[in-house]
Amino acid sequence: MGAMIATGAGLPADRPLTVDDLEFLPDDGSRYELDDGVLVVSPAPANIHQLVVSRLQMRLGALCPEAFLVVSGNGVAMTRSQYRIPDLVVVRAERFDLAAKSVNSPPELAIEVASPSTALYDRDRKKTVYAEFGIPSYWIVTPDPAKPGITAYELLTDEYQLFAEATRDEVFRAQRPFFVDIVPAALVAPPTSR
Repeated sequence: MGAMIATGAGLPADRPLTVDDLEFLPDDGSRYELDDGVLVVSPAPANIHQLVVSRLQMRLGALCPEAFLVVSGNGVAMTRSQYRIPDLVVVRAERFDLAAKSVNSPPELAIEVASPSTALYDRDRKKTVYAEFGIPSYWIVTPDPAKPGITAYELLTDEYQLFAEATRDEVFRAQRPFFVDIVPAALVAPPTSR
């Protein structure tokens, strides 16, 4: 993951970037986020990352009550200069604006699938930013085939507290925003041929 202030593509170099400035960036597979007006660029994710995101979305979607939606790749506009793209979010269906380009209120759950290059950032800075925005639940999924895991945080007062952890064949259980159980090893299991 690299962080930089962009000066090309018609972006301003004399002020912090805003969510509106993101429209000038190329659609090249990279993930463009803002951290207090600084452009954070992450490369396109690896296959294992995408497989885990897909399996998580299927599992959550299968258990999701009608009051919620599980969506992937949606940006979350927290302020004009703070914009994140969690791998998955769970939002209340009544607050999901089909015409909007991003989620503008705190989702009920944000999930990051941590690659080696983003793991520290996900555990520190993103956790802080998500807590400040008021996202009630935050999960970090480790897609390591040798030691897959899920770590869940719940927002208590104004910061996250560790709620649950599971690795390998342990069962991860969460009750917020709805009941779900997941075995981390199932998320990274090699695909089977049919």
